[in-house]
Amino acid sequence: MILKLILALILPCLLVILFTRVTYNHYVGTLLAISLLVAAVYQGYTDTIIIGVIDVISLTGGFLYSKNMMFKMRTKA
Repeated sequence: MILKLILALILPCLLVILFTRVTYNHYVGTLLAISLLVAAVYQGYTDTIIIGVIDVISLTGGFLYSKNMMFKMRTKA
């Protein structure tokens, strides 16, 4: 249970950042990460609602970081 909580805190944020770096768009990166999380919920990997809430918080943090990263990248060029 503790391992799932730690992974729920870290993995969605990293997925959003990774997909944003690959696609150069933070909206597309977030949508891809959400689709992976929905598939995980559908398969039954999310046991409790607390893990789902932590996933959403981590997604939000990843989105905000990616948005800031893309803003800095666009203003630098």
